[in-house]
Amino acid sequence: MLKGVVVKVKITLSKADQLLNDIADIALVEFLPIIGPARGKILCEEIKKAQPKRILEIGTFIGYSTILMGRELGKDAQIVTIEEHLVEAEVAMTNICQSELTVNVQVLTGDAIEIIPTLTDCFDFVFLDGAKEEYFHYLELVENKLEKNTVIIADNAGKFATEMTDYIKYVRTSGKYQSRYVGIADDGIEISIKL
Repeated sequence: MLKGVVVKVKITLSKADQLLNDIADIALVEFLPIIGPARGKILCEEIKKAQPKRILEIGTFIGYSTILMGRELGKDAQIVTIEEHLVEAEVAMTNICQSELTVNVQVLTGDAIEIIPTLTDCFDFVFLDGAKEEYFHYLELVENKLEKNTVIIADNAGKFATEMTDYIKYVRTSGKYQSRYVGIADDGIEISIKL
């Protein structure tokens, strides 16, 4: 039998990982509406599978999910993220800068319903985390900018399913998407793939 040798290994977190941990800790205490580590893990898995080049995020808040997605992407990827409230957008920009992400992140401030029609590029990944009752409207506005096999993640599809009824019905029954719900604790996400 081998005698055990204790080896101490110091794990150094990246700036992004440290910042994500800090934001998650604050969110628990202050009840901030972020995707959090559990649903965020599923989001990251989908990012790793899809390896998108252009992501549209609606609902930046303070940048947690932007950083979460950005750290999984290559340098040639881009995230366009929309936050309605100026104060949160400014906090998000600070957090994103501090995270030292290597991807190009563009934070747009204003109403997504007004901003989406002005976007000229196509997207291959969409993360919806804005006003739940507007998810269907967001999708309608961005649908002609989505490539085949674009992955759309809709957060809070468990807790706010009632507010998202039109969205959920559309992605499941329109024939334009392959869609499934993934439940995590008392909430979940709807994952849809454009056919």
